[in-house]
This record gives sequence, structure tokens and C-alpha cells, in this order.
Amino acid sequence: MKTKLAKLALIAVLSTSGATTAFADDAARAEAKQVVDLKNGVTLHIFNDGKMAIEDRYGRATRTTPDTVVETSDGRKITTQSDEVARLNSLINGRRD
Repeated sequence: MKTKLAKLALIAVLSTSGATTAFADDAARAEAKQVVDLKNGVTLHIFNDGKMAIEDRYGRATRTTPDTVVETSDGRKITTQSDEVARLNSLINGRRD
């Protein structure tokens, strides 16, 4: 009986953590003017003010150096303008300032 309850509790926790990640990802995508898929599963978020942030393939905001040339999944080249890692991190984690 205890193992069944433990399994149900574990399933409930795991299922809600995936939903939280999906909602956080939606918030980050909604805030961005444009979302561009880069090589290796990396995503470039371009915000309305022209500033940019990079999300790695695991869904984490990642540091980048401004003026870095990144390649899109279709082969185009984009030069990053800024490093809004804190802004993207707060969106991914569901916090709004």
C-alpha cells in the first residue's frame, strides 16, 4: 500500500514539473519578438527592444559574448547584439520583474 502511494506521489511530482517547464518556456517565447532555432538545439530569443539572449538545448539561459556570430538551423548567420541572460533566466524560471 505504501509503495503504491509513493509511486503515485512520484508520478504526480514528475508530471507537474514538465508542465511548469512548458509554461515557463511559453512565457519566454511570448516575451520575445522573434525566436530563432540555432544549430545543436540552441535557441536565440530576440526581444522587442532588439536585445538578445541564448537558451541552450536543455532549456537554460546561457551566457554569450555580444558580436558573436551564431548560425541558424537553416544556415543563416546572425550577430548577437547583447547578452540578456538574466532577463531570459527570469522568464524561463517563471519570475517577472
